[in-house]
Amino acid sequence: MTDLIIIGILLVVIGGAVFYIVRAKKNGAKCIGCPAGGNCPSKNGSKSAGTCGCQTDEKNKKNP
Repeated sequence: MTDLIIIGILLVVIGGAVFYIVRAKKNGAKCIGCPAGGNCPSKNGSKSAGTCGCQTDEKNKKNP
């Protein structure tokens, strides 16, 4: 019986995480959980890197 309860709790937690990711992607989030709060310059049309560092281009990664 305890195994069923544990499996149920795990399914609810995993299902909630999947639901959160799907909903965030439908709302247009590029970086889920980004500390910039969705105000990255890349989202606003700018080509510069974001303040959180998640939107850097390949040149910046190779030559810091």
